[in-house]
Amino acid sequence: MFKVPDESAMKQQVQQVEKNYIIQKNDLLAIEVYTNNGERILDPDFLLSKDQPNQTPTKEEKNYLVDIDGRAKFPLIDEISVAGLTLRQAEDILQKEFERFYHDSFVKLKYLNKRVVVLGAPGGQVIPLTNDNTRLVEILALSKGLSKDAKAHNIRVIRGQQVFVVDFSTFEGYTKHDLLMEPGDIVYVEPVRRPFSEGVQEYAPFISLLTSITTLILVIDQSN
Repeated sequence: MFKVPDESAMKQQVQQVEKNYIIQKNDLLAIEVYTNNGERILDPDFLLSKDQPNQTPTKEEKNYLVDIDGRAKFPLIDEISVAGLTLRQAEDILQKEFERFYHDSFVKLKYLNKRVVVLGAPGGQVIPLTNDNTRLVEILALSKGLSKDAKAHNIRVIRGQQVFVVDFSTFEGYTKHDLLMEPGDIVYVEPVRRPFSEGVQEYAPFISLLTSITTLILVIDQSN
């Protein structure tokens, strides 16, 4: 019986997938900038708010839009071309830029647009929700669909604390379970398990090593 991964494991998988998301035009990004490798947050010296009297500077998250040219304008530094980069790559570039102002800068970048994360058989992917009427079948199609390695009868949609079981193996199941997707949904498509082939792949390095040793022994024995 398929079990939904525990919350911490699921969060870790989602974070890993989102790090590989490719930034696109019109994306909305959130940035947090720290100094001393994470000790202090964006604008620790209150450079951005020093001209605003009677206001207490806060450590709130800043949001920035990627324009039609694929560039985003961040505080203190120049516009940066980020479209086509992963979040990790953009973080590395931004850290170097902020080094001009802060020692040992540390940047965290997040993608805020509405999206659905797909895990399991289709591979980890982030699918943007371009409209409010996107259904589950569209999300699966955008994530390369259901291959022979996917269990169409055991799809899980995780929405907060709720888990919906979806069966797309029959037409009746499709018409009944084609859910409207919501921002933040996680779709898990259970992969088909093949113990023999998975075992061969797992032990392939050892098998290869054993074969090499056996061959070497035979060659030495024959030479004697």
